[in-house]
Amino acid sequence: MGLLKIDKSALVEPRAKTTPENVQEATEALFRAKMTLPAAAKLCGMTHKEMKLTFWEFLKYNKPDYEISQDSPQISGG
Repeated sequence: MGLLKIDKSALVEPRAKTTPENVQEATEALFRAKMTLPAAAKLCGMTHKEMKLTFWEFLKYNKPDYEISQDSPQISGG
């Protein structure tokens, strides 16, 4: 009985090239909750940790462009 021969290189997808356009598209999609973190990281060719750090930087330098109304329900932190 022979062993199954699997080409391991066929199992791994090539890493996408990280460009400013890809990063901008991914961070904006994360901000609007249109993309998950793993999908955004894959789009940019980054690891999950790199994408998290990039997104935190995006949040630090880009202020919210929405308003929270006074009559919106409050979420308790406890």
